[in-house]
Amino acid sequence: MKKIEELKTPYYMCDESLLRNNLKILNYVQQESGAKVILALKGFAMWSTFPLVKQYLKGCTSSGLHEALLAREEFAQDDKNLEVHTYSPAFKDEEIDEIAKISDHIVFNSPSQLFKYSKRVKEINPKISLSLRINPEQSSSPKDIYNPCGIYSRLGTTLANFDERVLEHIDGLNFHALCEQDVDALEDVLVAFEEKFSKYFKGMKYINFGGGHHITKKGYDVEKLINLIKNFRAKYGVDVYLEPGEAVGWQTGVLVSTVLDIVHNGMDIAILDTSAEAHMPDTLAMPYRAMVRGSGEAGEKKYRYRFGGNTCLAGDIMGDYSFDEPLQVGNKVIFEDQIHYTFVKNTTFNGIKLPSLVILREDKTLDVIKEFGYQDYRNRLS
Repeated sequence: MKKIEELKTPYYMCDESLLRNNLKILNYVQQESGAKVILALKGFAMWSTFPLVKQYLKGCTSSGLHEALLAREEFAQDDKNLEVHTYSPAFKDEEIDEIAKISDHIVFNSPSQLFKYSKRVKEINPKISLSLRINPEQSSSPKDIYNPCGIYSRLGTTLANFDERVLEHIDGLNFHALCEQDVDALEDVLVAFEEKFSKYFKGMKYINFGGGHHITKKGYDVEKLINLIKNFRAKYGVDVYLEPGEAVGWQTGVLVSTVLDIVHNGMDIAILDTSAEAHMPDTLAMPYRAMVRGSGEAGEKKYRYRFGGNTCLAGDIMGDYSFDEPLQVGNKVIFEDQIHYTFVKNTTFNGIKLPSLVILREDKTLDVIKEFGYQDYRNRLS
């Protein structure tokens, strides 16, 4: 068992007690609304935590074969009541058979894909449930890059492209229109979804509300969400699924790095042993400025620094921060809320070392789950 001062940076550390708190909130939504909440692996796939997660959630939703395999092997292997849902913008012919074998639900993105594969997957797995992803053409997603209902979106079927023949094959409909949003945004999406597609709800077993629900964020109106789901279920006689990823990992841990050098070029620049490009890519894609423990906004405190990553990319910058005391080489820098959409997106750009994965257990012991090295970089290449 290691002490925290013995851990080599960079590393992600997930706090098991904080994760359980999120899971309790999600489970409360399940219990009060009757909805099923499943984990979106695209946002949080630390499978070493699955023994805890599956105490509360009803399964996983995956984005293709490899995530489906992880869901089946590490989450749902020993419990037939835990579900594996698989969606892809387009399935590959050489993968669809295996996906059918290990999935309980397959979500098709278009009528053409459904018509191509529905008979085949049913022959492989007669119990499998099929659904079609819908684009309700309504979203208030904060950035176009994360807007699944934006103009020219490839994600989901619009009303203009809906083929009523799909109704012979499907048990449900699925939409995903949100990104880090509250229940009011969901309410707006539901209005558009019902206006366009409610005439097709008859005979459906379930409607999947997708992800992007910021349920575990402070201030989210959980009771309104519960009422929204209960009313929808009563109105249409269907089951409802939610598939959050970020809400599971939200505020459950940190990325810890070390100051390697401090240079000056018009301002003080601290070079860290981590990378925005490789280790926290959404800070560049959104973009957003990750919070750093003990820091203030640029200019708020006496000593100001720009944090940069240890790669050759000129734009590998985390942002500008200020501190009460000057930073020194060797100081630890702790980036808050870095468990969701981070290690699932990591790259080995420049051969930079991937951060280790650490769990702070509920009894306050540290468990180093995975350390990475040269072989992880080498084995991705040829």
